[in-house]
Amino acid sequence: MNNHEPITDVRTLGTGKTIILGLQHTFAMFGATVLVPILTGLPIATTLLMAGLGTLLFHLLTKGQVPAFLGSSFAFLGGYAAVAPMLADGSPNTEMLPYACGGVFCAGLVYLILSTLIKGFGAKRVMRFFPPVVTGPIIISIGLILAPSAINNCATNWPIALIALVTVIVFNIWGRGMAKIIPILIGVAISYAAAIIMGEVDFSGISDEAILGFPDFTIMKFDVSAIITIMPIALATMMEHIGDISAIGATTGKNYIAEPGLHRTLLGDGLATCLASAFGAPANTTYGENTGVLALTKVYDPRLMRIAALFAIALSCIPKIAFVIECIPTATIGGISFILYGMISAIGIRNVVENQVDFTKSRNTIIAALILVCALGFNSLGGISFTLFGANITLSGLAIASIVGILANAILPGNEYEFTEDVNEEKDKFQTYNV
Repeated sequence: MNNHEPITDVRTLGTGKTIILGLQHTFAMFGATVLVPILTGLPIATTLLMAGLGTLLFHLLTKGQVPAFLGSSFAFLGGYAAVAPMLADGSPNTEMLPYACGGVFCAGLVYLILSTLIKGFGAKRVMRFFPPVVTGPIIISIGLILAPSAINNCATNWPIALIALVTVIVFNIWGRGMAKIIPILIGVAISYAAAIIMGEVDFSGISDEAILGFPDFTIMKFDVSAIITIMPIALATMMEHIGDISAIGATTGKNYIAEPGLHRTLLGDGLATCLASAFGAPANTTYGENTGVLALTKVYDPRLMRIAALFAIALSCIPKIAFVIECIPTATIGGISFILYGMISAIGIRNVVENQVDFTKSRNTIIAALILVCALGFNSLGGISFTLFGANITLSGLAIASIVGILANAILPGNEYEFTEDVNEEKDKFQTYNV
């Protein structure tokens, strides 16, 4: 399918091929989308439901023009780990997870604020306060902060973890066609199979699960410390969103930042995150995996994403599948996380490289240094705790780094960053984003 002309209307393909292409997008997003609830303890079924509903909401708000799928965001893993860390026995922290969801909900509201500002003042003026020299190091810090948890998970069974890790690397580099698009899913499948053969998986409880059922909801709660800890992460994820939209535009040859407009895509992403977190699912974000499928198939019709969303909703109502996913060994998750968390940091590095951040300038070096040291240093100390208006507040290392980075960028002279809404000027920079 790589040699044909781009298809922007799947009605020319027929119903059967259209459904298969939509299912392909489901496979592309599935591995990463379900991995986030496994790592945080949030319900898998609810995550799939909200990914599907969030995608449909996004398409509604963007006039159905942008071929994007919204899956679980990995950027908030550090926030969940700070507010609701998994218990010593590996079980979910059900007491604190609702508060983490409340923090993510407020982070989604930040999208709405930026969307309103962009609508009122234009993207160029607002984005000047969030240059890559700030967002890049923040994204780098997220991956580095999460790295120790990957090692701890791998340590539960290194052979199983290494099978997952090696599989992901092999298929990501040498895979062909669909295999190259879903190396994470393949890595989980092969490592999972190895764990079953080694007797490391217990399926005894699967008979108690219903074939069909409705997802369980965890209603969010609000806590000042959780909100302050998690909200700053939105600064990084909004930049990731802009990169995704630019990448989709570069792939399809359309300027989605201009039409339907960056304010609409941010609004859709933010409201989808609010919806998901309100009912106990991870934050949503536009998925680069699905952009890769667009590039592979050259079928750009947004209807495919809506079909994938319907598949995700359907899967959320099959508890037996959710149980099988929950039985994935911790070591398998560790092997996947080993490279995944490193890739988060690598995306941050790519962010500053593609935007040609000049580190020969002292101001840029200082800003990056402040962010990295604050994020890693204060995270090792558990953040900073204090009382404000009678409320106990804890700022995580990532929250401190975000605040310091934004203030330093605003105060230090020489901010020459200019955001452009011209997708043609951005095309070269974001051309490799979805590889």
